[in-house]
Amino acid sequence: MVYIWDYDINELKKTEEGRIKILERMINYGPGKEKIKLADVKKYWDRLDLYEPQRHLLELLIWNKCRSSHQSKNSFSIK
Repeated sequence: MVYIWDYDINELKKTEEGRIKILERMINYGPGKEKIKLADVKKYWDRLDLYEPQRHLLELLIWNKCRSSHQSKNSFSIK
């Protein structure tokens, strides 16, 4: 099961917004032993709040191209 540390997962499953939150956590932090459903990712794609690397990887895997613009968000660099 996906690790949800700050919400009651059974309550989240009852609403669409909750299911989207679970899907975001599965993608951003790992799905645990569950599998991520491709249909859900496509259905909620425009509503998912994903980290940039995960978003770009999924875009490449699902649509074979990056749909969103890639912007580096490095706020600092070590030289």
